[in-house]
Amino acid sequence: MEYPMFKKVGIIGCGQMGSGIAQVSAQAGYQVICNEVSEELYQKGLRGITKQLDKAIEKGKLDAAAKAKVLGNITGTTDLADLADCDIVIEAATEDMAVKREAFKELDKICKAETIFASNTSSLPIGDLAAVTSRRTKFLGLHFFNPVPVMKLVEVVRTLDTSPETASAAKAFAESVGKTVVMAKDSPGFIVNVLLIPYLLDAIRQYEHGLATREDIDNGMMFGCGHPMGPLTLTDFIGLDTTLYIADIMFAEFKDSHYAAPPLLRRMVNAGYLGKKSGRGFYEYNK
Repeated sequence: MEYPMFKKVGIIGCGQMGSGIAQVSAQAGYQVICNEVSEELYQKGLRGITKQLDKAIEKGKLDAAAKAKVLGNITGTTDLADLADCDIVIEAATEDMAVKREAFKELDKICKAETIFASNTSSLPIGDLAAVTSRRTKFLGLHFFNPVPVMKLVEVVRTLDTSPETASAAKAFAESVGKTVVMAKDSPGFIVNVLLIPYLLDAIRQYEHGLATREDIDNGMMFGCGHPMGPLTLTDFIGLDTTLYIADIMFAEFKDSHYAAPPLLRRMVNAGYLGKKSGRGFYEYNK
C-alpha cells in the first residue's frame, strides 16, 4: 500500500533526543504529541525546545511568529492512549530493551492498524523490538543524531520484515523534516556507529598506552584528517557511558576486538567521569 504523507506524529520520550525530534517535526508542520512518564519531564523537554527556538531567533533564522507556530504544533501527554490516531510513532525512550518493548507492546493495542512504529535506538536490535507487536512489516528504526535540530543525518533501519512501503514512507518523513537519509539493515551499530565506535575506542586505547597527550591525539585528527573535533572530545560529547554501552553491545554481537572497550574507558565510567554532561571526562568542563 502507498502511505499518504503523515499528519500527526507521536513521540515516546521528551528528553534530549525526543524533544529534538519533536522540534524538527513541529517546524516541518506536523502535529506532534509527546508522551512522557510525568508532566514535569514533559515540561522540561518543552523548555529545551523553547531554548533552541530562542537561539534560532537570536541568529535571525526564526521570528517570534514562527516560534509560536512551532510550539503550537506540540502537545504533551502522560497517557499512551492519546497517541491512538498518530500516523507514525517514534520511540525515543531510555536505552533499555525492556522499557522499549513494553511501550511498543502497549502501543500496538492502542494505535490504528496503519500506524508505523519506529525506534530511535542507536544500538538495540530493531527486530527484537518489532517482535512484541503484530505489525512487523510496519516497524523500523529511525536513528536521529544529537543534537537533532543541528545534525542532518537520519539512518532508516530495515528489519527482515520491514516492507518497502514502510521504508519509503519513513524515508519521505525524515526528508520532510530536513534530514539526509541513509538506509541500513538491522545490524548492531547500523552504519555510523559500526564505523565510529572502533575509531573512538582506538583513540582511547592509544591515549591509555601513552602514544600522545589527549590534545595531540585530538589535534592530529582535526588538522590531519579534517574532523570537526577530535575523538576524545567527541567521546566526552557523546558520553563515556553511552560509548561504553554501545561498545559492549557490539562486542557481544560480533566478538571482535575492535569493539572491546579499553580498561581506561570502563574505569572512567565507574568513577563517574561521563564526559561533558558530568563536568569531567577526558577534559574538564566545570571551569
